[in-house]
Amino acid sequence: MKPLVILTHPMPGDWIAPLQERVRLVVGPEGVAGVDASLQPYFAEAEGLFTWLIDRVDDALLAQMPRLKVVSNLAVGVDNIDLEACSRRGIPVGHTPGVLTEAVADLTLALLLSIARGIPAAAEDARAGRWGLWRPDQWLGAELHGSTLGIFGMGKIGQAVARRGHAFGMRILYTSRSARPEAETALGARRVPWEVLLAESDFLCLHTPLTAETRGVVNTDALRRMKPAAYLVNMARGPVVETDALVQALQEGWIAGAALDVTDPEPLPPDHILYRLPNCLITPHIGSATHTTRRRMAEVAIANLLAGLRGEPLLHQANA
Repeated sequence: MKPLVILTHPMPGDWIAPLQERVRLVVGPEGVAGVDASLQPYFAEAEGLFTWLIDRVDDALLAQMPRLKVVSNLAVGVDNIDLEACSRRGIPVGHTPGVLTEAVADLTLALLLSIARGIPAAAEDARAGRWGLWRPDQWLGAELHGSTLGIFGMGKIGQAVARRGHAFGMRILYTSRSARPEAETALGARRVPWEVLLAESDFLCLHTPLTAETRGVVNTDALRRMKPAAYLVNMARGPVVETDALVQALQEGWIAGAALDVTDPEPLPPDHILYRLPNCLITPHIGSATHTTRRRMAEVAIANLLAGLRGEPLLHQANA
């Protein structure tokens, strides 16, 4: 009999066709965050668990799945999964690094340009009929060329952003757990302490994983250390930034603006004050949202899942 696999939420049929041919697939409901209770009757038999980043996989859930052989997460980050609990049970956790690097880096630069040049506000003014005679002091923004790009988290995505920033003529600084000599040689990037990154960056981009150390690292103290003309871009996870501190910083002019592809909470309620601040641009977690990248993420996640079911090494495993 084919192994039973729980897919927590519906996905396009052609994306998961290779999986449907090899397993008995049980699919959770749409529009529900987390592993829905309606899937509980299948927990005892499930050998595979195919999750999204909105699903919490913890010790209590794993305890209900005694036959589970593999967890495959449709994301690079695995902060939604208790890796230690999975490791104790000998359950490998798959994720999808690498395939979304360029798409996320592209959006990072799109957000940088948008907030630097005030593109959303200028476009809205034009649409609303506020485009009058040309004048030299209207819709003024900042230039990327000659400015300092600070990158917190110099992994694959951070390095891809650094390459793009270098092409725009930006000076590259970074803070990361490990030195990146290849980026230093090729791009002139310089590794600096976190305090220096805050103080010298004109554009500070966050690409760090969410860990106990990075949760809330962009807090009141950090925001006050930034330049008043600096911009913050969060492409990591929402809780890396303390939301209330960011609201105060934007309202009181500690920094010039922010662009957020991730928020805390997520999704951000439509009545949240951040939407009403003219110096804040918010996109709904679309960093990897290209046709090519999302399909490739599904392919890698399925490959991880099938390998785990066979007892073979995963293509990309997040835990020991």
